[in-house]
Amino acid sequence: MKEDVKEIAARVKVLREISEVSAEALSKELGFDPNVYTAWESGENEFSLGALVEIAAHFKVDLSELISGKASKLKTYCVTRSGQAPQVSRRPMYDYWNLAYNFHGKKAEPFIVEAAAETESKPINLNTHPGQEFNYVLEGRLLISISGHDIELNPGDCVYYNSTEPHGMKALGGKTARFLAIVF
Repeated sequence: MKEDVKEIAARVKVLREISEVSAEALSKELGFDPNVYTAWESGENEFSLGALVEIAAHFKVDLSELISGKASKLKTYCVTRSGQAPQVSRRPMYDYWNLAYNFHGKKAEPFIVEAAAETESKPINLNTHPGQEFNYVLEGRLLISISGHDIELNPGDCVYYNSTEPHGMKALGGKTARFLAIVF
């Protein structure tokens, strides 16, 4: 198991314990299946990015802090130079780059996401998380499923949706799909 998975799980557990909330109570409050949450917090399974966004908001900490263990500091603006966004690997065949990792108190989490070409042959892994999401395709073709509706997106296409609805995506056409994702 990756060390970063265990470290993130440990940070979440400490936040929960400091708040004197049981794992069962927290999972119920946030709408997570208690068994799934327990597997996340134990480090047995990786937290989904959406779950981490919700947990960070619940405990009023920046997502970057929860993932990296380092405090964000910038409050006026944050510039992320090309190729310098920290990579956040949350699931196999998907890579995320956090575009505002060092801005304190964000109201949204912007990422560049790549869905590997290999995702095309796999079933879409659906997830849910509180809030809303915006996806804008930069390169490749993307199939996104939102609450049972399959939508094919090409470069320049975008979709905004309620992320409490089951959603997931995969690349099409045998090539990696690259898109901007903003989680609110």
